[in-house]
Amino acid sequence: MEHQSALLVANGPLEWNESFYRLCAGSSNLFAADGGANHLARVGLRPTAVIGDFDSLRPSVRAWLGESALIHRPDQDRTDLDKAASYLFEEAGFSKLIVLGALGGRIDHEIGNLTVLGVRCLGKNFVFQDTSSTLIAASGALALEAQPGETWSFWTFDPAILVTVSGVRWSFERASLNTKPSISNIAETDTIEVITEGGPVFIRRQKNPAEAG
Repeated sequence: MEHQSALLVANGPLEWNESFYRLCAGSSNLFAADGGANHLARVGLRPTAVIGDFDSLRPSVRAWLGESALIHRPDQDRTDLDKAASYLFEEAGFSKLIVLGALGGRIDHEIGNLTVLGVRCLGKNFVFQDTSSTLIAASGALALEAQPGETWSFWTFDPAILVTVSGVRWSFERASLNTKPSISNIAETDTIEVITEGGPVFIRRQKNPAEAG
């Protein structure tokens, strides 16, 4: 399983488009976090497995999938996204995870999902994706592919974290971004260099309109 990637559909709002359908339909490692399976059932796609406590999984979808597709994780101290990420990274041995349906829902759910992303802090190996953007959490030093003119945002939740970013219109050095985030910055080169000290920075890349379709 080393170096393989998985695709996970979470239970947040999910707007199906041709790109997302092709992505899911073409994945041999397609999973759902609890009610994320409801999204897949809407378009007739069966996940390899569903992970969670199944309080959001519709009975009709559960019957359609069958009990053999369910990986029960009843722990109420963690979100279903956290349980699914733990299963896929630690138990199943995947090295990269792309998540659909993690953003845009209830603010408490979204904060919980961001916490899962930030605690793992795997950079390009753990990605939240929606119809218009990708979001990662990263620490240390990394170089990110970009296109000049794209919109990028950077923020943290901890004043002790210092962030340096170059390759954008408004570059900054060792800045604390928890109260003054860099929102809607503009890429000026094809590579954005990021260095963090003390913890994760959240990085959102706004897709170009042609990519977002």
